Amino acid sequence: MMGTKSEGFFSFGSITNRGAALFASSRQNVSIAPLITFRIVFGLLMFLSLIRFWYRGWITSVYVTPQFHFTYMGFEWVHPLGDLGMHLLFLTIIIAALLITLGLFYRIATVIFFIGFTYVELLDVTTYLNHYYFITLVAFLMIWLPANRDYSLDVLLQPEKRRKLVPAWTIGILRFQMAIVYIFAGLAKLDPDWLLDAQPMRTWLPAKTHLPIVGVFMYKTWVAYLFSWFGAVYDLFIVFFLINRKTRPYAYGVVVIFHIATAIFFPGIGMFPYVMIACSLIFFSGEFHERLQRFFPFYDHSVDETTYRFKYTPSVLIAIYIFLQLVIPLRFLLYPGHLFWHEEGYRFSWRVMLMEKAGSAYFTVKDKAHTIEVNNAEFLTPLQEKMMCTQPDLILKYAHHLAATYKTRGLVSPQVYGEIYVSLNGERSKLFIDTTANLAAEPVSWKHYNWVLPYSKQDK
Repeated sequence: MMGTKSEGFFSFGSITNRGAALFASSRQNVSIAPLITFRIVFGLLMFLSLIRFWYRGWITSVYVTPQFHFTYMGFEWVHPLGDLGMHLLFLTIIIAALLITLGLFYRIATVIFFIGFTYVELLDVTTYLNHYYFITLVAFLMIWLPANRDYSLDVLLQPEKRRKLVPAWTIGILRFQMAIVYIFAGLAKLDPDWLLDAQPMRTWLPAKTHLPIVGVFMYKTWVAYLFSWFGAVYDLFIVFFLINRKTRPYAYGVVVIFHIATAIFFPGIGMFPYVMIACSLIFFSGEFHERLQRFFPFYDHSVDETTYRFKYTPSVLIAIYIFLQLVIPLRFLLYPGHLFWHEEGYRFSWRVMLMEKAGSAYFTVKDKAHTIEVNNAEFLTPLQEKMMCTQPDLILKYAHHLAATYKTRGLVSPQVYGEIYVSLNGERSKLFIDTTANLAAEPVSWKHYNWVLPYSKQDK
């Protein structure tokens, strides 16, 4: 007989057995080589990125010059450290990144890098980028991974720490994090604006006509659709091709071409393409990384069966981390309305380059005796004003700041009103919030903001 119904493919017992098998395989020993490559390329990329950030003067312009910062809810205690303090903080993070690359004082360096980088990221919501969030998560994971147990100065100083094998989950958790980024980015592109209207590509690409060879095609509608559909297919399926041994080399070639093209067409996306190119190497086998490391100077090519063993396998903690990474990007489902319009649950959900949103905001502060038209440039940098105009929580925080500021200037119980117009994905600009709502009296919370006007699609 073929077996009872309870033994079928979809039976509870079958699922339990498969889950147990997967858990057991995650504890098997595999080559440490992928972790070594990952540590080196990640640390080196962070080192160079932070040097670039310093060189371009962004430490001062982004974190020192602004007189007001949009803090994250619950992290209002995070403040810039002044000009000297911020440069010292960046210097510390840069040194930590270099130590990670070299594998020297690795555990301390990863903790310092994680804390320092996360502190900087929390300083201002207007600087949020998906790859900053990704770097924070990877830095957190690396604290717990034995990525310094081979080809590192730690091992050079203490040879007894050298290990050639590690539990498979130490590599699998990094692959999982990469998969989360790609797959959720792909799912987010299953959107009518992206697939049916080719937006925002139809808005962005005409600005690229200056590019050699391909520039003449940037006005073509079919090119915008090609970019949109290929981007969705790429994000949804590239991980599965990277996992497969036979398709992996070709898939990685596509990764490199795709992200280099992204960097050329959309330089404003920053270091994200290079981060993804470097980190996607984690999908290659231990044998591949061992062959790669044969070209590294001073690399010890001896083979042994020494295994790194954790005092305990943090199965519960891993399960919690995986659960959070699956749930956090889906929290937007708890809110009503159009996600791109309200942006409630938008951050930390791997929505990369999905919309073109621009706005203009005019604020009035009133009390019984005064009516004052606010000059936003007095309080915000151009970047802050640009980001604030289209994001409800930032609008509200800015309104509260205006109320507090004008109270110190003599106004009694100041009220703040906004007249804000926003354009989404090439549509005509339209009123964004209720102009009669006193924003100073509206609380900052996780709840849906009813003073944001409902979204209605208009002709472009």
